[in-house]
Amino acid sequence: MKTAREKYYRSLFTVAAIYDALLGVAFLFFPARVFGALGIREQLPAFGGYLTLLGAFVLVIGVAYALIARGELRRNADLILVGTLYKLAYSATAFYYWSAGTLPHATFAAVFGVADAIFFVLMAECCWFLNRAAQP
Repeated sequence: MKTAREKYYRSLFTVAAIYDALLGVAFLFFPARVFGALGIREQLPAFGGYLTLLGAFVLVIGVAYALIARGELRRNADLILVGTLYKLAYSATAFYYWSAGTLPHATFAAVFGVADAIFFVLMAECCWFLNRAAQP
């Protein structure tokens, strides 16, 4: 793999790692503050376990992106695919409910949905490149 392209992909996964780790920590430990900062405190679920679990999941995927960034990209192609699908899952879900008008906190989900859609496109390109490079 060319050094510039490898550096670009490592940077992409480093940014994704930081983004998801920060979101994960915020929702894991400070969900009420996050909802307050977004102006949707009234949407905070009565049972905080949902947000704690989601925060933990997002933090774990952030760790996975950090492992991808520091490891051999071709050997981590399966992890890259899973991380790419994770970004697709969130952005598709957010946009589906936003377009249906049933999202209780549309601005919140749309902002993160757009960010994850951008990550999805960039990570999908990485998957495509790695698959193409692996073919004889």
